[in-house]
Amino acid sequence: MVKVAIPHWQGRVSPVFDVAASVLVVVIDGEREVERGLTEVDIEDPKARATRLLELGIDVLICGAISWPLALAIESTGIQLIPQTCGDLESVLSAYIHGQLHQDTFLMPGCRGRCRQLRSQHLAGDQKSGRRIF
Repeated sequence: MVKVAIPHWQGRVSPVFDVAASVLVVVIDGEREVERGLTEVDIEDPKARATRLLELGIDVLICGAISWPLALAIESTGIQLIPQTCGDLESVLSAYIHGQLHQDTFLMPGCRGRCRQLRSQHLAGDQKSGRRIF
């Protein structure tokens, strides 16, 4: 099982994780959603925000834009980060569950070149360690 967090705003992935007040937390077993709920993460300090996700048992964070300090703090906890993601919350979740989150449809507008490379590295990164990423 994997526990995924997605910051949300008006039914969509929140455009900037640094200011998101809450996350949708979904427990996934294979291709089946087991549990879901909303959790507050309204913490400004990057290390404290990353620690909060770790305390929640989050394995994967799917988000839009994210600052470098917060991205580093989250990755230092061992949580897999999938940044530069946009779209309808349910569509993004479904794409993650079915291994289709790599599609350009879910890439933030204006995110080309280096953003695309970094995102691809994040999507492929845990294949090396054996952790499930889709």
